[in-house]
Amino acid sequence: MFRPTARPALAALAAILAAVLPATPAAARATPGCATPPAPSRPVADQPWPQQRYAPDRLAPLAIGAGIVVAVIDSGVDRRHPQLAGRVLDGTDFLDPGGDGTRDCAGHGTGVASIIAATPRPSVAFHGLAPGAHILPVRVSEQQVVEGRESGRTVGAADFARAIRWAVDHDADVLNLSVVLYADTPAVRAAVAYALRWDVVVVAAAGNLHDSGDPRPYPAAYDGVLGVGAIGADGVRSPFSQTGPYVDLVAPGSDVLMAAPEQGHHRAEGTSYAAPFVAATAALLRQYRPDLSAAEVVGRIVASTDPAPGTGDGYGAGVLNPYRAVAEAPGPVTARAAPAAVLPVERADPAAQAQRDRRRSAQHRALLVAGATGGAATVTVLLAVVLPRGARRRWQPAGPA
Repeated sequence: MFRPTARPALAALAAILAAVLPATPAAARATPGCATPPAPSRPVADQPWPQQRYAPDRLAPLAIGAGIVVAVIDSGVDRRHPQLAGRVLDGTDFLDPGGDGTRDCAGHGTGVASIIAATPRPSVAFHGLAPGAHILPVRVSEQQVVEGRESGRTVGAADFARAIRWAVDHDADVLNLSVVLYADTPAVRAAVAYALRWDVVVVAAAGNLHDSGDPRPYPAAYDGVLGVGAIGADGVRSPFSQTGPYVDLVAPGSDVLMAAPEQGHHRAEGTSYAAPFVAATAALLRQYRPDLSAAEVVGRIVASTDPAPGTGDGYGAGVLNPYRAVAEAPGPVTARAAPAAVLPVERADPAAQAQRDRRRSAQHRALLVAGATGGAATVTVLLAVVLPRGARRRWQPAGPA
């Protein structure tokens, strides 16, 4: 939940999770090391409705996310997909130490990453909203449900907190957390606060348990975090999308097209897939306006939303509008009334600070080069994935129950 304060504070995360949709097929061949490899998936050439709505080609002359790193803390990201080639950095694996985060046995993280940074390809209409951004994969789960049966491992709260800190310490500009946890743990709360103190934009799914009474979702409910609900092509809130003061805005989350592991595409629904549209917008804005702080980026995204067809806590400030967020100067943001928790100030790691300073310098040089060479926005199209339906566990991607 975003609240424009001088030093945003946070609340909590922990151990029981929301679910993910039944999966459409994912990889053409068995993903190495997966006990239950994703099913094969075919390419989809049709233009998806979110792309019709947002027209990313209109944004390309302004920004494509160049020089920006978006951490996807999820089920891993399969860099073998043609539309993710060259966009996925070496990350890390908290399930299998020694891994680089590029194995995805569930297909969730690959789909999320593709919505952000998939590049255009011939004969495919879809591509990511910020195809010039780089994805930093942080693998924390392989949990999925096949034919109604749960399978796969997931990390606990302590390792999830470590994953957030690792992403921050490895130069992430934006965190995409397409996960929903329904309990509070000090470790995760402190990790999110750490990210905010290091000027990282944190975006989180608002959860899919509307029919279960809208239990409070974390990290979306933390102050300073952008909580994202889901809408369909008609702009109306998706039936599963939770409602509450933690919803800051809404974005496409029903019938969303995305990349499947290795190749092909599929469609899925869930606030898991709404969050990356917002994370991609943050990447565009961080390239276009590198002078803005994370809090200013968040405030601008919220203030530039389009009016929603409905009212109440299900829509937040309104419907995401990436073009307005980047190109227009929005008005002031109205704060949500709620107390902010006071968190202890941690001492910055000098090595991490030096690393981030070097990255910022390199990023600014890259922006100068990009400006001199013009719109090198020949980025490609990406397609969709559908996720397995999740049951309640300590950690899971956020998809409708």
